[in-house]
Amino acid sequence: MADEQKLAQALEAKFPVLAGKINLVRPRRMFVEVPAESFRQVLAHLKKEQGFVYCCTITGTDDKDTLAALYHLSDEAGTLLNLRLRVPRDAPVIGTVTDLYPCCANYERELIDLLGFTVENLPPGNRYPMPDDFPRDQHPLRKDWQPAAK
Repeated sequence: MADEQKLAQALEAKFPVLAGKINLVRPRRMFVEVPAESFRQVLAHLKKEQGFVYCCTITGTDDKDTLAALYHLSDEAGTLLNLRLRVPRDAPVIGTVTDLYPCCANYERELIDLLGFTVENLPPGNRYPMPDDFPRDQHPLRKDWQPAAK
């Protein structure tokens, strides 16, 4: 895990707000909890300076008090870095990352449809994965979601 430890040290040196928020799970697997105000800078640094050129997917979670978007990044060597961004459950607003990772448009649409995120500056496109006639105020991956009675 020497390379991961070096990366963790470099991240903490560049972004002191990450001190104590980096978890080296096993070789080539890292989790980083990033405060919302630093997220964009950390993500851009990881891509442009640290070689995390792939965003494999984005996973959304309902953590009861917050919602989280977990960005699964990879470099050419196959190191997976999972960047977690938590936002208030009652105001889950994030910015798009499609300028850095164009492949993320549908992942961000999933966050909108399934968890009720607002993704600022997301380029226009079709809903995904819910059908167009599915109620826009219904978010089936929220823990308190109840399907509408028929």
